[in-house]
Amino acid sequence: MNDLAIPARVLRGSAAARRARYSTIKMWVGGVCAGIVVLPVVFARVLPLPDPVRGALRETSLPPLSAGHLLGTDPNGRDLLSRILHGGQTSLLIGVLAIIVSGLIGVLAGAAAGYFGGWVDAAVSRLQEAQMSLPLLLMLLLVVALFGSSVPIITLVIAVAQWPEPARLTRALVLVEREKPYVAAARVLGLRRVEILARHIIPNVLSQVLVVVLLLLAQAVLLESALSFLGAGVQRPYPTWGGIIADGRELFVTGEWWLVTLPGAAIALLVLGVNLFGDGLRDRVRRAKAVQA
Repeated sequence: MNDLAIPARVLRGSAAARRARYSTIKMWVGGVCAGIVVLPVVFARVLPLPDPVRGALRETSLPPLSAGHLLGTDPNGRDLLSRILHGGQTSLLIGVLAIIVSGLIGVLAGAAAGYFGGWVDAAVSRLQEAQMSLPLLLMLLLVVALFGSSVPIITLVIAVAQWPEPARLTRALVLVEREKPYVAAARVLGLRRVEILARHIIPNVLSQVLVVVLLLLAQAVLLESALSFLGAGVQRPYPTWGGIIADGRELFVTGEWWLVTLPGAAIALLVLGVNLFGDGLRDRVRRAKAVQA
């Protein structure tokens, strides 16, 4: 039997092992990139930072690495690092709440469509098609213009814009799960259809759906930043990443590059980190499901 064993060196060089290492590297790199942004943002209120709203006129437009201002100041004398970190709290809060709401809507709608079929599937599919056929940013601007730009409104608008993707994946996974033997056994035992769906099918597909929901965080942050940049986000003087970039865009050409570049770099680093981490996590979940099958 030992003669037939595959050497460890061969296993380490296999395609599956290379994919596993690659997914681990992506998760580590993504986690570090996202952590560089998320951790300071989360602890912004306990860090010794200047007020992000009030500035000192004697310290206007200081460049990065100035005394007392690591990332410089804006034309109103407000510390840019403080504004980026406090603004990130608003952007991340809206992004996290949006993916939670969109994930709930998508999972429930997609599970119902995949399991019950018929008119339920048709109704959910038509809603998805209608949602995806609309210009996303224009729809967001219209709703915000009609109902205001508070945090709950922006969160709900982004969530409604994002629910079709988790719904579509959940529906496809549930269509596969409902044909498996354990579902037939649950029916024989007399469990109701809703109970089978809630207690057995949804928990089995949830891990794969949550990865897609995590990937939507980057899109939610970008949408919130776009709305704030266009003036439809959380209103001033409260900082958001898009609002900070909007305030500094006209000064970029006059040499105050840090007002746009540094908050833009924070957004790019977070989006890159979330996408890399989510992509690596998705590969790992798929491999685990393949092993179980």
